[in-house]
Amino acid sequence: MRSFRAALLGSALALVAHAAAASAGELVVNADTSDPAPRAAWEAAVKRFESENPDVQVALNVYDHESYKKSIRNWLTSASPDVVFWYVGNRMRQFVTPGLLEDVSSVFTAQVSEELGKVATDLVTADDGKQYGVPYTYYQWGIYYRKDLFAAAGVTEKPKTWDELLAACEKIKTSGVEPIVIGSKDLWPTAGWFDYLNLRLNGYDFHMELMEGKVPYTDERVKALFQKWGELVEKGYFVKNHASLSWQESQSLLYQGKASMMLIGNFIAANFPPEVKDDMDFFPVPKMVQGMADYEEAPMDSVHIPAKANNKEDAKKFLAFVARVDVQEEINKALLQLPINKKSAVADDRFLMMGKELLENAEGLAQFFDRDTSEDLATLAMKGFQEFMAKPERLDTILANIERARKRIYKS
Repeated sequence: MRSFRAALLGSALALVAHAAAASAGELVVNADTSDPAPRAAWEAAVKRFESENPDVQVALNVYDHESYKKSIRNWLTSASPDVVFWYVGNRMRQFVTPGLLEDVSSVFTAQVSEELGKVATDLVTADDGKQYGVPYTYYQWGIYYRKDLFAAAGVTEKPKTWDELLAACEKIKTSGVEPIVIGSKDLWPTAGWFDYLNLRLNGYDFHMELMEGKVPYTDERVKALFQKWGELVEKGYFVKNHASLSWQESQSLLYQGKASMMLIGNFIAANFPPEVKDDMDFFPVPKMVQGMADYEEAPMDSVHIPAKANNKEDAKKFLAFVARVDVQEEINKALLQLPINKKSAVADDRFLMMGKELLENAEGLAQFFDRDTSEDLATLAMKGFQEFMAKPERLDTILANIERARKRIYKS
């Protein structure tokens, strides 16, 4: 009986030891890549990482975007995974400041820093000069439009200035087509217009100071961008029922020939129906100030290690893997987005090629309103942007409401 019990105990201890060994080599990765293409891309990347690191088993947990954003802070402060997907810039720094993300500067060898480039490296660098994540993908924003509808309205050139954009809108409206479509029901599409008008009119430094809560929303420079926005609103250049349309619903007006252009990210290109794809084209948001440098919107996604991660050693291997030329190339070809690594080839897609040229020539890259500023402020402000597009006469009240929120959130 004693020998039987000893055998059982020995077996149990062996199982515990085996489980501990497996746990030691397990890498828990939480990702917000629930859409089909990103999910497939990352499942393939994880399989490749495991084949190159046979002693590491990856547990890839995939969540939809909204539930992920609501859960990440809880993960970082309690039962933490080893790797999390997130965003660069201010969104990253909001977790760095309270000590929730691990310093990964050791991943940034001279080669990695050179390949990722200064702009991207700066976006994952905190105020202490250390890096806290690895960026792997980004994409351009700009105006996607119907070439055939432009031609039918007598618009023969892509607008390069604000006045040219206004003139094109007037011709298109006269032809019986809505000039600009937007789905403001989702709120965030309005932030694209806010960001670009501010970047084009007031420049990158002012824009980032505003995003960081250092400038009042009642500042005259902020009011000036709304005056420009109001020129489009008051002349009826936006689709009339935009507040009842999601961004997915609004894009269908382009494909139906009822609207001619849309300010949106390059993710829209994957949705172009075959019958209109050849008629679709792209141009950057036109210039507004002579001599102003070109600043662009380019949301960038990244991977990070929580400060409370259990397996930081393998997590750093994973981040170094994600930074590689071949890995970024493979992932982004599946995503139809742009790799951060400058040596990675870009998928053979004309919109990506235009985006690559645009972003590589930009003097600075903003991330997007709800990534660059406080999440709480962004939600309230975007509701204000939507209200402005419906009732521009309420601008002073809208800006006063946003300003009260800025003072409360940034305590200034």
